[in-house]
Formats: sequence, C-alpha cells, structure tokens
Amino acid sequence: MNEVTRQLKARKSVRVFEDAAVPPEILDEILDCAFAAPTAGCQMLYTILHITDQAKKDALSALCDNQPFIARAPVVLVFLADCRRWLDAYRLAGVDAPPPREADLLLACADAFIAAQNAVTAAQSLGLGSCYIGDVWENREKISELLALDEFTFPATLLVLGYPTEQQKKREKPRRFDRHFLVFENAYRPLTETEQRAMFENQGDEDLEKTLPEFCRRKYMSEFANEMRRSVAEYLRGFRRA
Repeated sequence: MNEVTRQLKARKSVRVFEDAAVPPEILDEILDCAFAAPTAGCQMLYTILHITDQAKKDALSALCDNQPFIARAPVVLVFLADCRRWLDAYRLAGVDAPPPREADLLLACADAFIAAQNAVTAAQSLGLGSCYIGDVWENREKISELLALDEFTFPATLLVLGYPTEQQKKREKPRRFDRHFLVFENAYRPLTETEQRAMFENQGDEDLEKTLPEFCRRKYMSEFANEMRRSVAEYLRGFRRA
C-alpha cells in the first residue's frame, strides 16, 4: 500500500477539532490541491468561499441542521457550483450565450465535488481532519442571502477542516460495504433480498427490521431531508425560469 492509498483508506469524518489555527501556508496548499482536481473542459466550474466571519460561521451552523461544530471549526469552506463565471465571460466576449440549464448545473456540481474531495485528501495527508456538510442544501434561500449568491451559483457542499483531537484520531472509522455489493460488471442490477441482508450483516447489523426503520426516520424521512428536497426543488424551478 503506497502513501496515497493509505491516506485515502485512513480518512474519516472529524467533527471535533483542537483549538488551533490552520497556518495560511497549509490552507494554501490544500486549496492548490483542490484547483488541481479534474474539471470539465478545464473550466473549473466552482467557486470556493472561505468563511472567516464568525457571525457567518454561527449562521451556517444554525442553518445547516443546527450543528455547532461548524461554528467552532478552524476552517470553513463552501464549494459553490458556479454557472455564473463562464456566462459572464461569454457575454464579455460578445457571445449571445443562453442562460445555463440543469445539465450545466450538474456539471458544475461535479466539478465542485471533485475539487472538494481533492481538498479533503490533501488535508488528510497534512494531518488535518475534515467533514463534509451536505446540509448546506437546507435553507438555501437564507444561505444564499447570507453568502450573496445569485441564481446561477449553488452551494454544492460545505467542508470543515481542522486538527483532530486525540479522541478523534483514535476513533474507529465506520466500516464500508464490501466490494461485491457495489461493483458489477457491464450492467447494473438490484441486489436480491439475500444480498441486501448479507450487505448489512457483514457490517455487524443483523436486526434490519429494527435498525433500518430507525435509520430511515433519522435520515431519509427526517425534517432536514425534506427541507433539502424542498430547497433544491425550489431552486431548480427558479433555475429553469432564469
């Protein structure tokens, strides 16, 4: 196992950080690695907001499903899917380019996610912990107002970084599903009931009739999940009309 694969396999979400600032040169290195990520047509269809204003950190913490560790994180980065920059550039050059549509937004989201994952991997290699915050899709209207976003920029993900506490370093990484439940050859197929049960049993979960309903209520059917769906659906309706 080389160092890159070791770091990728070792990385886990960290939500408790030491009270220590991340040096500017370390953050610059992480951002440079984000910029080096694969990108559609070398367009870099994203913008990164480095949130340093504590009041904005506090607001994001509340708006993203009330998660206090966001406000306490040494580094908070919001990765925007940015369909504005190239549209403005085209028009600057005299091109009568139409407004972007849903496919353009998905492409920009992919660029933002890939860049964010490069940042996560770089942070891990430099001794920092990280955590993705998908809840940045919640309360999108309020978050857009807070961050001065417009109709062609969307908060794809939020990333917090910092030096993990000793407890976080020692905490076991959650197990992943085994490969043969995730990798098929040439064509997709749904898992059989036997395979579904085996997939969870391999993680030590043998009481699916109890654990899966609880997980579904806590995640898939939760208030925050419904708010994310509403928020994104409302954004897409406006995006189509733009």
